[in-house]
Amino acid sequence: MSRESPLPDLAALREEYAAGGLAEGDLAADPMTMFRAWLAEALAAGLYEPTGMVVSSVGADGAPSSRMVLLKGLRPEVAVGPEGAAGQEAPGFVFFTNRESRKGGELGAEPRCSLLFPWHPLERQVRVDGVAEPLPRAEVEAYFAGRPRGSQLGAWASPQSRVVAGREALAAAYDEVSARFEGRDVPVPAHWGGFVVRPESVEFWQGRPGRMHDRLVYRRAGTGWRTERLAP
Repeated sequence: MSRESPLPDLAALREEYAAGGLAEGDLAADPMTMFRAWLAEALAAGLYEPTGMVVSSVGADGAPSSRMVLLKGLRPEVAVGPEGAAGQEAPGFVFFTNRESRKGGELGAEPRCSLLFPWHPLERQVRVDGVAEPLPRAEVEAYFAGRPRGSQLGAWASPQSRVVAGREALAAAYDEVSARFEGRDVPVPAHWGGFVVRPESVEFWQGRPGRMHDRLVYRRAGTGWRTERLAP
């Protein structure tokens, strides 16, 4: 067995952030408009997986758990009137998952959760605290129909988050599902679905020199938002 390469002094590793700043005057009127602007810049910069986000949930024992998923949609911001009014839609962040996975089960039992978008090359983060709501079945079916066939088959073959005997067992399950649906469309598994996370607060973080980072947060205030600056 080869010897492991020694690690550098982790305490001495650091980057000096100096790409820019974030002032109150830079903020949009609502967090979803602001998020769309920052996401567009992340896409334009060619970041790897710019829609990747950390979803943190809480189990029945109070223990937190986190994992990476992909953002698959954004809900528009409500400009006027109460949320849920006819012709209007509450803001939210959409993703899809196996509802029987650890995150699916935890969000089903305790919908309060947190999202984090780590856009390190831009020296930015976006943090979202909110409540997860299950997506309507029709929306789940429409999204699933547009997935690559391999991903559709994987949704049937993988008992996500559960212990399996080995890679061979997963391969055998995939082959069985592939044969079962050969020559026809793959339907949505009953256990597969999605969530929209309705934000209660959205923090925009921009790195600054000397660790004096800019942290501006939108907080829900009735049908609108108020903004605050947090110390770094």
